[in-house]
Amino acid sequence: MSVELLMNITPPESRIAIVENGMLQEIYIERIHNLGLLGNIYKGKVCRVLPGMQAAFIDIGLERAAFLHATDLLSNGRFNPNSQLESIAEILNEGQEIIVQVVKDPLGSKGARLTTQLSIPSRYLVFMPELTSVGISQKIEEDEERQRLKNIITDYCHDKVGSFIVRTAAEGIEETVLHKEINFLSKLWQELIKKIQLQASCSLIYEDMQLSLRILRDMVGSDIEKVRIDSHTTFHEVIDFANQYCPELAKKIEYYSGERPIFDLYSIEDEIDRALDRKVQLKSGGHLVFDQTEAMTTIDVNTGAFVGHRNLEETIFKTNLEAVQAITRQLKLRNLGGIIIVDFIDMLEEEHKRQVLRSLEKHLAKDHARTHISEVSSLGLVQMTRKRTRESLEHTLCQPCPFCSGRGYMKTPETICYEIFREIIRESRQYEAKKFLVLTSNSVIDVLLDQESDNLARLEQFIGKPIKLQAETLYTQEQYDIVLI
Repeated sequence: MSVELLMNITPPESRIAIVENGMLQEIYIERIHNLGLLGNIYKGKVCRVLPGMQAAFIDIGLERAAFLHATDLLSNGRFNPNSQLESIAEILNEGQEIIVQVVKDPLGSKGARLTTQLSIPSRYLVFMPELTSVGISQKIEEDEERQRLKNIITDYCHDKVGSFIVRTAAEGIEETVLHKEINFLSKLWQELIKKIQLQASCSLIYEDMQLSLRILRDMVGSDIEKVRIDSHTTFHEVIDFANQYCPELAKKIEYYSGERPIFDLYSIEDEIDRALDRKVQLKSGGHLVFDQTEAMTTIDVNTGAFVGHRNLEETIFKTNLEAVQAITRQLKLRNLGGIIIVDFIDMLEEEHKRQVLRSLEKHLAKDHARTHISEVSSLGLVQMTRKRTRESLEHTLCQPCPFCSGRGYMKTPETICYEIFREIIRESRQYEAKKFLVLTSNSVIDVLLDQESDNLARLEQFIGKPIKLQAETLYTQEQYDIVLI
C-alpha cells in the first residue's frame, strides 16, 4: 500500500492530507486562532461539583469550563469506580486546585473533556506518572517481542516514578534508543512538576507539539512512502524532528516547490468539498446519505441507479458491500464520532448479513480511532460507536446556515405569504392604521403578486385597508416585517 503525507502550511492554517494509493483517506486541519487542546495539561480550579452526575466542572482558563467525570478522576489512588465511594464531592471541593489533561477537544457547545490520569507521549513510549505497571501496545502481536520490550522498560525503570506504555512504533527498536526516550520523558516530567508548583491556577502547564510534528510522531510508519511539505520553515522543523526521533523517515521528507498547489496533486480540494456533501455517490450507481446531528450520525444506503444483473437480492448485497468501503473511508475523512447508525438495504439471506458485518468489522479494524459495533437492531440497523476527540470536518469548516438556522431547509414562499396574511389580520385588530406596508424578500413578493394576488385582494377587502408591498434584497426568504402607516 502506497501512503503519502501532503502538508499544506500557511501562517493562519495547517492542513495535512493522508493519501493511500492516490485516494484521500484523512484530512487534519488546525487553525492558529483555534488550536486543538488534545493532550494539553492544565492547572485548573474546581468551579462546580455535581454529585448527582458524579462529575465536576473545572476552570482551566478557557471560555467554557471543562468537564471531569468521576471515571476519569484519580486522586492519589483513592478513587475507584467500583469502590463504595458515595460521591465525587468526597474528593473534590469548589475552589480546589487540580492538575488535569484534555482528552477531548471542546465540541459544539460542550467544553473540553478532562482526565487526571496524565500521559505524555513520545515517539516510542507514553509516560504515565500514575501507572505502576508496564503496558504494551496490542498491535505488537509476537509474544517474544512483547516480553523483550517489557523487560527493557521494567529493568531500566525500577527506581523511577511512574511507568510507561510501549507504542507500536517501538517494535524492533534497540534498547539504547528506548533508554534515551525514558530519560527524556522522565526529565520532562520533573520539569513539569516544578512548573506546576510555580504556575497560578487556570494556566497551561504542558502543550503538545504542533500538528505537523504530531502527525509524524503518531502516524508515520514504515509504510509511508513520501512526505511532501510546501513550507520551508515547517520542512526544516520536520527534518530536524525526524533526524532526532525517526531518522529512517528523514530521506522520505521533501520540500514541495511546484507551481501547482500541493493539494491539487490528488484533487484534495475537490475531495474535501465532496466530504461536506450530504450525499455520497457509489461507483455502482447507488449512494449514501449522511445526516450529522448533535446526538448521532445516521447513514442511509440506497441502490439508486444500480439495477444489477441477476436478481434483487444480489443487487442489494453488492450495494451493501460497496457501501461498507465507502462508509469506513467517509468516517475517517469526515472524522465522524460518537453514536453512528447505518441503515443498510434490507437483506433476506442471513449469510449476506453476516458477510456485510464481517466486511464492516474488517475495514474498521484499519481505523486508528477506536470503534465498536454494538449490535444489529430489531429493525435491521447497524449500531456502532467511534471515538471522537476533535471536531468533525463539517464543524471545523462550516457553520450553521444563517438563513435556515442549521435546519437544512427553509419555509416556502407560499408558507411565508400565509404567515404575512395572518400577521396583518392580527395587527389590524390590535392597532389603528391607515394602511400596511409589507417588507419581504423578492421571492415572496413574486408569489404575492402572482398566485396569491387574489387572496391579497380579498384580505384588503376584509380589513378595509390597503396593503403595499416592498421588496428588500437583503431579506432572507423567511424574513418579513409589517409596517403600520
